[in-house]
This record gives sequence, structure tokens and C-alpha cells, in this order.
Amino acid sequence: MASSNFVDYVKVFCRSGNGGAGSMHLHREKFVPKGGPDGGDGGRGGHVYLKGNKQLWTLIHLKYKRHIFAEDGESGSGSRSSGAEGKDITIEVPLGTIALDAETREVICEITEDGQEVVLMKGGRGGLGNWHFRSATNQTPRFSQPGESGIEGAIILELKILADVGLVGFPNAGKSTLLSVVSAAKPKIADYAFTTLVPNIGIVPYRNHQSFVMADIPGIIEGASEGKGLGLRFLRHIERNSMLLFLVPADSANIKAEYKTLVNELKQFNPELLDKKRVLAITKSDLIDDELKKEMKRELPKVSSIFISSVTGFGIEKLKDMLWNELNG
Repeated sequence: MASSNFVDYVKVFCRSGNGGAGSMHLHREKFVPKGGPDGGDGGRGGHVYLKGNKQLWTLIHLKYKRHIFAEDGESGSGSRSSGAEGKDITIEVPLGTIALDAETREVICEITEDGQEVVLMKGGRGGLGNWHFRSATNQTPRFSQPGESGIEGAIILELKILADVGLVGFPNAGKSTLLSVVSAAKPKIADYAFTTLVPNIGIVPYRNHQSFVMADIPGIIEGASEGKGLGLRFLRHIERNSMLLFLVPADSANIKAEYKTLVNELKQFNPELLDKKRVLAITKSDLIDDELKKEMKRELPKVSSIFISSVTGFGIEKLKDMLWNELNG
């Protein structure tokens, strides 16, 4: 996992800028030996922003950038000159990123749209110069206001993949093979369980230059909702998919029971996942004949289903039609 380019969890330490101090200055020039107060205000400290960027798919750009500091505001000066504001700093993140307080685990914000900008930490306000404190009884105040301190703290950024279709299935169900066939994605494919250790995303082309996004989630096992296998680390990615495509291989001992187990794991993790549209694809259908398919259809769960083979291409175009129609209702 350490060498993977897919990073969906980072912890960063952020600090907004301190406000600049107000100036304690008295106006002095030739022939004006006792001018009044003219100290300017301090500049505001820089904010720390979080911004959505649809060109990003992972948090890897933040993996080795754990300290993010905005600039401090500058102090005010004479002639009522205000100090410059501290430079803001913007953290760009992929869509589907959640920011949490590292100590309380409280959700600060969610980024779901391109260009969406949220102030993660406000910069400190600049202090007022002594010009503001003049009065009839104190015409030459010899004090000013200090700048307000910035905010600092550890922030956790978690990515939940935003995709139209999420692939759900046990390890070695053929999810990665399907994704490699319907899109240009090149996930690792091998004949053993847990080949996929990180989510893979592919753009599936459709008719009339249209497309939809498909995400291959690492295999679920029974008990995943309790943390078994790759468990909770990747189940959260399914939360942001518009619909779920369940994959069960044709050579499974009991397709209905396997489907039920997958649904139950999603229910245990988050009951709201069951509200999503579902399609069941029986993969590796090239291993069975048409007569067996007819018999199996009688035992399938009551959900939209289809027999496919990623190796031969059987049913792939029909599957894409089903997914498109479900997505566009």
C-alpha cells in the first residue's frame, strides 16, 4: 500500500496567518512638531481554503506536504497606512473529500463540486492603529491594538470516490477485468484474491460521445463492515456512488446467498446504501451453457440482472445499456 499512487487519507497540520499589529504612530513633520495620532491598521492574516478540483482523483499531492501555513498580516505604519494582508493558501482536493477535525472527528466540510471553496481556517484580524483611539480627553493615544492570532490544528482529509457506478463483489469476482474491458483503466488483474488493493476509476464511453464513471472497489468479504479484510478502509467509497453493480461469478456455489451476504455487509456499514439503485451481473458466464443460464435465472435475486463475460464480451454492451438507463432513469 505504501508504494501506491492512490492516497485517500492524509492528516495535515494547518495554520492561518496572524493579524498584523496596529501602529502606534504620531504625525511628525517640519513645522508640525505635535501632530495627532496617525497609526494605521494591521493587515489581516491569510486564510486557509479548501477547494474542489475535478482534475484530481487522489490526495497523493498532500502525502508529503503535512504542514500548510498561510502568511501573517503586516503591521500598520504612519500616515494611516494599513499593513498588507497575509497571503491566503488554498488546498486543492478531489471531489468527494471530507475534512474532519483530527481531535474530535467532527466533520468540518465536504467538497463535492468543482471550484467549491470553503474557508478551513480564518486568518486573524489585524489590530487597529492608535488613530482609532483618539478622543476629546485623549488626543494623543500612545497605544494601539495587537493583531489577532491565527487558528492552528490538525485536519484529516478523507476521500470518498465520486462515481456513477460502483462495483461491489467478493475478491476475484471479475471486477477489475470488467473495468479494463469497458474503459481505458488498467487495474492489476490476476487469478488470486485481493489482487486489487486500491480503488480504480475508469471512464466508460457510451453512445453519442457520452460517458459515465465506474469505480472498482477492493473486494468485500463477510465481516468487512466489522473491519475484516480491507473492511472499513474502502467501504466508505461506495457511499458516494450513484448506483451499485454487484458482481457474482457464474461458478459460485450459491449466487443468491453470495448476493445476500454482500447486501448485508453494506447494510451493516451504512443502511442508506440500500437506497441506491442496484444491478446484478453474473460474471464468467462463458463457463456455462444457455440451458444452465435458464435454470439459474429462476434462482436469482429479485433485482435487475444480466449474464456477462468480460473475456468473450458477451453481454457487455447490454450491461452498459442497463447501467445508462438506470443512471438516467
